Amino acid sequence: QVQLVESGGGLVQPGGSLRLSCAASGSIFSINAVGWYRQAPGNQREWVAALTRSGSFTNYADSVKGRFTISRDNTKNTVYLQMNSLKPEDTAVYYCNAGGVYIGSYYSQGDYWGQGTQVTVSS
Repeated sequence: QVQLVESGGGLVQPGGSLRLSCAASGSIFSINAVGWYRQAPGNQREWVAALTRSGSFTNYADSVKGRFTISRDNTKNTVYLQMNSLKPEDTAVYYCNAGGVYIGSYYSQGDYWGQGTQVTVSS
C-alpha cells in the first residue's frame, strides 16, 4: 500500500510561483513512475506531468510545458511540482498519483492518489 500526502498549495497572484510536494509512504513509490494531475471546478481530472522512477525522463501537458517542473527525491519518498508563471487557468485541485508506468512516452496512471491540494491563482 502507498499513502500520498500533498502540500504546498495556496493562493498566489498571476505570474507567481508555488512548489507542491507529495510525500509518500510505502516502498512502491521508489520503484514506479509518478505523476501529477489537476481538476478544476466543473472539469474532468487532467494529467499535468510525470516522471520515471529515476527521474531521468519527464513529460508535461502542453498547457504547462515550460512553466512547470516535476522532480523527485527517492531518498525522501517525495515528488515535487515547481510551478512558475502561474495563470488563473492553473487554478485547480492538484493530485499526486503513484504506482504508474510508462508505456512508451505515455504515462499510465497508477492506483494510488493523494487527497489533493488547492491551488488558486487570482489577483
